[in-house]
Amino acid sequence: MAETTSLEPTAQWIELRTSPDDWAGADPKLLETMLVQMQIIRSFEESVLELASEGLVHGPAHSSIGQEGGAVGSAVSLRPGDGVNGTHRGHHQFLAKSLAFLSSSTGGAMAAQSPVTPQVQHLLQRTLAEILGLEQGFSGGRGGSMHLQWLEAGALGTNAIVGGGVPLAAGNAWAQKHTDPNSDSTDLTLTYFGDGASNIGSTLETMNLAAAWKLPLCFFIENNLYAVSTHVSEVTGEARLSARGPGFGIASWRVDGMDPLAVHLATEAAAEHMRAGHGPTLIEAEVYRFFHQNGPFPGSAFGYRTKDEERSWRDRDPILRTRQEMIRLGHIDQESIDSMTKAVKAACAAAVSALTEIDPAGKNGKRRIRPELWPQPGFVDVGIRGDLSELSHDGITEQKDFSGELAERKFIDVIADVLQQRMDRDESIVVMGEDVHRLKGGTNGATRGLKAAHPTRVLGTPISENAFTGLAGGMAMDGRFKPIVEFMYADFMWVAADQLFNQIGKARHMFGGQCSMPVVLRSKVAMGTGYGSQHSMDPAGVFATQPGWRIVAASTPYDYVGLMNTALDLNDPVVVLEHTDLYTSTGTGPVNDFDYRLPVGKAAVRRQGKDVTILTYLGMVAPALEAAAGATLDAEVIDLRWLDRASIDWDTIGESVKKTNNVIIAEQGASGTGYGAWLSDEIQRRYFDHLDQPVQRVTGAESSPSISKVLEHAAIAGHNEVTAGIQAAARNLGRG
Repeated sequence: MAETTSLEPTAQWIELRTSPDDWAGADPKLLETMLVQMQIIRSFEESVLELASEGLVHGPAHSSIGQEGGAVGSAVSLRPGDGVNGTHRGHHQFLAKSLAFLSSSTGGAMAAQSPVTPQVQHLLQRTLAEILGLEQGFSGGRGGSMHLQWLEAGALGTNAIVGGGVPLAAGNAWAQKHTDPNSDSTDLTLTYFGDGASNIGSTLETMNLAAAWKLPLCFFIENNLYAVSTHVSEVTGEARLSARGPGFGIASWRVDGMDPLAVHLATEAAAEHMRAGHGPTLIEAEVYRFFHQNGPFPGSAFGYRTKDEERSWRDRDPILRTRQEMIRLGHIDQESIDSMTKAVKAACAAAVSALTEIDPAGKNGKRRIRPELWPQPGFVDVGIRGDLSELSHDGITEQKDFSGELAERKFIDVIADVLQQRMDRDESIVVMGEDVHRLKGGTNGATRGLKAAHPTRVLGTPISENAFTGLAGGMAMDGRFKPIVEFMYADFMWVAADQLFNQIGKARHMFGGQCSMPVVLRSKVAMGTGYGSQHSMDPAGVFATQPGWRIVAASTPYDYVGLMNTALDLNDPVVVLEHTDLYTSTGTGPVNDFDYRLPVGKAAVRRQGKDVTILTYLGMVAPALEAAAGATLDAEVIDLRWLDRASIDWDTIGESVKKTNNVIIAEQGASGTGYGAWLSDEIQRRYFDHLDQPVQRVTGAESSPSISKVLEHAAIAGHNEVTAGIQAAARNLGRG
């Protein structure tokens, strides 16, 4: 008979419950502060629901009423340098950290006798303004209810995507851990999420990554038992969600979230663990939202839970519990509670009054938003990307003006050289990706020598693109580090699409320009290598449709150095596209001077011509030049270099189109996701009167490249397809 042995996780898993002795031993100032903060959040949320019922909240009003104990208990003793981020139901998380920040000047205490200082009043008004979408909000009204950020207070941003903020929090924690080694900083990050995110890939990937790297990150699960209407027991085999932690080697606590003191004690224990350098922690606080997913009605009104269930949880109200315990201990009396509650409600009413007025066209005292407080419509696109003010014009040098030594260089060696020099000179640069620290420079050699030279800033990651991409975004948002992320293949962007497009690409604009996002993503196009449909895509067309990103595509070693340096100088996210065909190619490049830049938004005319303009990039530049050399039409070939909407060189394109009156866009990849689709549309809008024929496109097939060498060749475009495109253009002109 087989021998069996019971196994135990290496990490602790503790259920913590308070006793009367814990309440008696708690600092009365702590209990008073928690009571005040919970009441502020409760009254604020009641004001939000009141406005929502009047139709004045545009979008959702995810109330946190009932869940105040989890947020306040966990945030009340956090330091100003600690960070938190949260979920779509995040008003209480945001306010709890902000109140803790404001009270840090008074030793972390708030008094029931004077609960609302001018600073707290200002916080309430700005938070409400943001929820209402007004200019004076923290993000200028762009974030609204689900995207609240105040970086000065350590409120890193709440998030509308379930689990979307968890990887970003890991990036903030990485930056905290790796700040100046001479400092005594032991700051930590706490990421709030709920039962839904406990089962989502980005959260679980991040748990693994945080545990592997011992990040000071607390995964705080507000288990309110329901998604919208689905109970947690219906969607998981282990409804004690803190069980997730020990599986990753993470010390975990389970507490009654309706008991703010229990939450506080668990958080203090978790903080001690993290500040001592022992790695991440997890706290599950079982809480209850008194209302439905959204709006002022209880869940029982929608039939998925009973009034008796709701009543039993209301009897455990965290504010009521704290009041009762404090009265029992003689720390406060009912008169003081009533006075404090009245003052808090008055402060919330004042915030509402500052932002609303009686609608002169309405009936029965109906209110409206004060019209002068809305943002200006012209603000709509401001800040999608930065204004380039971070760039210096020093060092911009095209190849013809370069005074250093040039030689025939292998493309992949030049990539490694420029990364090495930038890391040598800039200690904020961190390189991460799968196997970048091994194999003599990763799978292609691009990171050769970096790990030996900078062991703490070259990070070999787990195979978890969503987690390490989001971690890079959190590092960049923190501002102390500048990550370079390598995707082994461009197709892997789909695995990390939420972090790339919903988080990194949108953050700067969504939060009203409070944060920069200097992420550089390196990724290769691998068409022609035999790796098939899931390892061969050109992502330029997809990135070009996504706000926030800049796109760089170098076709020569010299250009790669200058464009990479400029990408690293930018405070925007930049995807730097590479091609496997170019890796082994040679071309003119620098020998020992890798410090020059190429300007943003400047294309390169590789061949002058008068009959047709060929717009291309990356690995298609050489085939286009080859095809142009033997064509019947005199083709002008333009290497775009910058591909995104904000950076593309319309001056050079326009000058050429007005000269040739004909355009071909040549790209290697599949037609459906091709970059040329948006570009041809834009050209025809801008230069319709100058065109002698519709813009022609040279692309691969509709299908992705296959493993079969014959079918792969048929699926991608090259010299022959460009030649055919030129011939078609000539026929349209009667010159075929």
